[in-house]
Amino acid sequence: MRAREERRQRRAAVDEAAKYPLAPSSWPGTVLPAVVRGKSASVRSWCALALALVSSPSTGLVSVHVGQPEPNSEQERMLLAELQHQRDVGRRERAPRVPGDLAWEKHGLQPRWLGMETSDCAVAIEPGHFHNRGDAERDRFLAGAARRGELALVVAVIGDADGDELQRSLFSHYASVSLADMFTRVSGRRLPTGTRPEIAPDLSPADRDLAIRLLTRPPTAAWWALQLHGATTVRGDGFGGETHHPAQGTLEPILIDSLGAPVVAAWVSLAGDQRWYVLPDRVAWDNVLDWLMHKALPQYAPAVLRRTRSPHFVDPDLQTGDELSARAGLAELEERYTLDRTQFEQDLRVAEEKASPIRYGLLYGTGTELVEAVAAVLTAAGLSVIDLDAELGAPQSADLLASAPGSNRKLVEVKGAGGAAQENLVGYLQRHLDTWPQLRPDQPVDGGVLVVNHQHKLPPAERTAQVYTRPEFVAALTVSVVSSLQLFRWWRVRDWPAIRVAILGAEPSTVVAGPQPAPAQATSSEVSAAPTGRTRWWRKDRRGS
Repeated sequence: MRAREERRQRRAAVDEAAKYPLAPSSWPGTVLPAVVRGKSASVRSWCALALALVSSPSTGLVSVHVGQPEPNSEQERMLLAELQHQRDVGRRERAPRVPGDLAWEKHGLQPRWLGMETSDCAVAIEPGHFHNRGDAERDRFLAGAARRGELALVVAVIGDADGDELQRSLFSHYASVSLADMFTRVSGRRLPTGTRPEIAPDLSPADRDLAIRLLTRPPTAAWWALQLHGATTVRGDGFGGETHHPAQGTLEPILIDSLGAPVVAAWVSLAGDQRWYVLPDRVAWDNVLDWLMHKALPQYAPAVLRRTRSPHFVDPDLQTGDELSARAGLAELEERYTLDRTQFEQDLRVAEEKASPIRYGLLYGTGTELVEAVAAVLTAAGLSVIDLDAELGAPQSADLLASAPGSNRKLVEVKGAGGAAQENLVGYLQRHLDTWPQLRPDQPVDGGVLVVNHQHKLPPAERTAQVYTRPEFVAALTVSVVSSLQLFRWWRVRDWPAIRVAILGAEPSTVVAGPQPAPAQATSSEVSAAPTGRTRWWRKDRRGS
């Protein structure tokens, strides 16, 4: 009976010790929690052993306070049920930001959730008031860092990428982060979609690395312009008037928008003992954890990594000159690669946004979409293009009027055909040529061009090279006929002269166009002169595509 009770007390001691996972710096030796003092010697020894195992630095994991309930815990289940209820009644409450399935140990970190000891944590993520909880854990974290004489590193998130739309019309600053100083906060105003921040000048190595990492966020990611604010209080009894509390500390920009406003920043307390990083919602948390372990902690709190004997930490004080030089070179190489990749990705996005409507319009478009793509190509080739439907009203005349200095004007009719182009499409252009003198007698034209997106239901490689293939019909043509597929091929390689000759019939004497094709790129040379009078205009596609 006594042995059974002893085993029960031992298990209770181990369970009790697990509630106090404090590092040796906080508990000298194996100081026992008061709740197990006075127990038998056997129980006290088991508790001391359990506490030593829990608080031992030999695990090499750095403790991180996370200001939300532990994943899959009863507290989290209750919270999720409450959030669902709030959504059902039309209210929106912020959900936990930090995913529960992060690979903490992979990054050399150990999370401490709400309700766990935080005084020995080296970093806090989203600390503070969360659904009426978290203040005590945040305060113990800050007090522990101050007691050890270490810089308290904090990562806080501002904004709600899904929930700011309603507040946008109500408040100029509709997102905020409360800091350790109860009267100081960082507020945020959501910026337009597509904002591309820049790296702020004069950053520390760790902050610059963070800036580079955050620049890899998707182009549609949300950003908030940050500003430091104080507070104004009023006595509850109505006497004494208002009291203004100016903002404390400084806000150091890390990423800035095009107007110079910070979108990522670090708030530094007046005493310099706290550093709060304010990041936008929807950050890649694995990237943030990697930055904390390999950049932020080594620079701002290296003593933490030495104390925990983290295998992820390379102590520069123990490295040779060659090792330090090689590591510096690798770090510089990685930074250049990330910056170059980010720039190339941005250039690619811009190029795709510009090219996609033209490419799709020329290859698969009909109606207005096709007309706009043709107009964009002619403009890129240096031609002056007028949308006649907008100027005269559809269907008074052809779709476009093209011209260039030193050349005559041409009417351009644009048509689409899912299969083979019907021969009567030429009649539309001919009728517009016949009625043009009545519409614009002061602007004579010298013929016209029919642009046809034929067989657009087929893949481009399976379409016929020419719009019309019946020899008798081709021989009787009095206007130029160009396929939008051929226009696309010229446009793709920037063969502007070929486009101008195809539309105007000859290269104009003076023209300003886009960049000329590179010498290594194949350009089209199958363009012959456009018809004058009854002369037929035709070209042989030498590429056979």
